[in-house]
Amino acid sequence: MPLTEPYDDNLPPEESVVAAREAGEGATDRPGTPADATPGGAGADATPDGAGADAPGEGSTPEPEPVLPEPVRQRIVALTAAVLPGLPADEIPVPLRRVAKFAPNRRARLGAPAIAAQLTADPLFRQRITARVLADAGDLGAAVLEGTAPAAADPVEVAALAYLARPRGWRQLIEASGAAVRAEADSAVVAELVREAEQRATRAEHDRAVARVEAEKLRDELARVREELGQLREETRQLARSLRETQARERKATELLATERGRAARAAADADAELRRARARLAEAEAAAGVARASAKEARSVDDARLWLLLETIGQAAVGLRRELALDPVDKLPADFVADAYADQSATTSTGTAARARDTDDPARLDQLLALPRAHLVVDGYNVTKRGFGEMSLEQQRKRLITGLGGIAAQTGDEVTVVFDGAERMHGLPPSPRGVRVLFSRKGETADELIRRLVRAEPPGRPVVVVSSDREVADGVRRHGAYPLGADSLLRRLSRS
Repeated sequence: MPLTEPYDDNLPPEESVVAAREAGEGATDRPGTPADATPGGAGADATPDGAGADAPGEGSTPEPEPVLPEPVRQRIVALTAAVLPGLPADEIPVPLRRVAKFAPNRRARLGAPAIAAQLTADPLFRQRITARVLADAGDLGAAVLEGTAPAAADPVEVAALAYLARPRGWRQLIEASGAAVRAEADSAVVAELVREAEQRATRAEHDRAVARVEAEKLRDELARVREELGQLREETRQLARSLRETQARERKATELLATERGRAARAAADADAELRRARARLAEAEAAAGVARASAKEARSVDDARLWLLLETIGQAAVGLRRELALDPVDKLPADFVADAYADQSATTSTGTAARARDTDDPARLDQLLALPRAHLVVDGYNVTKRGFGEMSLEQQRKRLITGLGGIAAQTGDEVTVVFDGAERMHGLPPSPRGVRVLFSRKGETADELIRRLVRAEPPGRPVVVVSSDREVADGVRRHGAYPLGADSLLRRLSRS
């Protein structure tokens, strides 16, 4: 195939298309490079020794370009693209000047059409390229110029150098290279066919081995199936024998069932007679129970009348005693008198808790105690807040605790008192919720002492619940009849609200 035949590569980008178009348009327009240059023209001086020996004489018709094997044509373009940037700018044909600026890996691929066109149409350009290619080829280039090809040389390389240098017999070198390339291709095809045949033979041998293994497996499976069939036949005989025995037992069981049915019928008749007698006795017992219930109701009515009369007597006695003692309804509770004594005192800092001791932290226990009549809840303020939300400021701790206690007072209706440690008067305190009393210990006295004073002020028998995790407080109020609970019980009760 001629050198100028388009390459069977990927579609070139815009640069390759432009270069190819410029190659077609400018191949004959380059000044000083006629398309029909002869060995006696301007290019003859640049021809290597022996080159042009096969060139036609003046006035004769030029021989057509030889048909190049595809590997030879690709190698010619690659050699030209490699040395193209090394030429002076004025020696590079106009259509190839843009190609010479391409990257090395793109020059031979995208500029192939333009390079092939210039090598065919511009002998002077081909001679300049040949001079540089032969210089890079070394001994192989010298041998090609002499018209010989070393036996160990690559036939594609020899053909490419012969096409560019064109010594005597260069067409024979190209034809020999083409024959060698075709022979290599045929050898490769034959080798591929041999390899495929060997692979098929290998697969056939493998398939035969697999078939033998499968046949062995099938023979083993057949033997196993025959053995199982013999076992199944033996089992069938045993099952048939068992079936006959079972049928005999079934007949005997049917006879026994008929006998038992007769006995059951007689027993049912006897049971019906006994049931009728039991029903008669039950009717007599129900009549007796009705009489007993009437007697019990009459006796309970008498007891209720006696109890009502007793309670009425006690109530009238209490009214008479209150009138006798001239007791008026009170406006203050015992804790209010203790609070009056501390009205002028203040609180600022927490004393810190000593060793912790809790009787119980169960909020259900706290609910049970607050459900008692007229219960009084006393809370050790900072002991609870620092345990539950100590990351807040003291003011925020007091506000959160007092707000929660207001909800408990509203739900239960009990009296609630919260005590804080303090050494000076608190200013700007928010108003306390309804039912909640807020106290601060006086200077020189702790909240623990104030709590014990509140407990001692209560009358015996009144349920007083003290919430504190301080063991000293718990032990002190327990001696005075109060119920001590841990701070966690109140915290859980507040979180549940």
